[in-house]
Amino acid sequence: MATAQFRRETSARGEFVRQPNRFTGRITAQSASAPGEGPDELDRWPLEAGRYRLIWSRACPWAHRAVIVRGLLGLQDAVSLGTVDPIRDERGWRFTLDPDGRDPVLGIEFLSEAYARTDPQYEGRVTVPALIDTLTGHVVSNDYPQITLDFSTDWAPLATQWPDLLPAHVRGEMEQLMQEIYEDVNNGVYRCGFATGQEAYEEAYDRLFARLDRLESRLASRRFLFGEHITEADVRLFTTLVRFDAVYHNHFKCNRNKLTEMPHLWRYARELFNTPGFGDTVDFDQIKRHYYGTHAQLNPSGIIPKGPDLAPWTA
Repeated sequence: MATAQFRRETSARGEFVRQPNRFTGRITAQSASAPGEGPDELDRWPLEAGRYRLIWSRACPWAHRAVIVRGLLGLQDAVSLGTVDPIRDERGWRFTLDPDGRDPVLGIEFLSEAYARTDPQYEGRVTVPALIDTLTGHVVSNDYPQITLDFSTDWAPLATQWPDLLPAHVRGEMEQLMQEIYEDVNNGVYRCGFATGQEAYEEAYDRLFARLDRLESRLASRRFLFGEHITEADVRLFTTLVRFDAVYHNHFKCNRNKLTEMPHLWRYARELFNTPGFGDTVDFDQIKRHYYGTHAQLNPSGIIPKGPDLAPWTA
């Protein structure tokens, strides 16, 4: 995270305050035209197979959840996938994993080019996931919580698999739990890692482990968060848990204990990891290289830890 932007996302008492998502467009079957092309609302885009491209980093938990849901719903042919390098320079996410250093569909070298094309005045962080309209090159959405919800609902006509990730009978409870997981766990590890004040860090740390303890108790009698079937809530929790011992425990000072020392959460995370669509989208090398290699304020040496032993995930 660049120094100036890091300061913008830090409160006076040293709390990390995540920036809001800038682009909140929605792709719906009800929209007949893109913004500026017809009478539809300005943030509504038409549902068309092959028109949109999902940009992600294998390192990023927010982007990871979009790729998991895309795979679970069988949307691979409906929305293409572009992958950025886990190491960013001062211009942000870059397409150096592609042979010529450009995304083969969008033709851009940096994701920031699409952001600038969409909003030339934008000065915030360029983030993934980003849904890009390949016809205009504009960013439709970087609203990571809404992207996965839309995949399960508005994108349903293009799905080839139909797991019920948003079961109606528990939707209200699930929305509440996902919000708590976001505040205390998903974003909580960042509030620990990017805190610049002791009090702010300890508050985030205490909330993180209090929530993990409650989730540990919940999973003592449940296979998944809402019973026998995987839901959106499981996807959102998994992408943090799978990074916990590899980066958050040490790099973000979330070191009360490791995930492997919480038996029910560890059993749960391993079962998800070994479920098609989860573990096969995890890249521990890129995860570690991103966190330890791009947060110079936390790891000025840039040394990438060799461990931990990740074999137990597939044992």
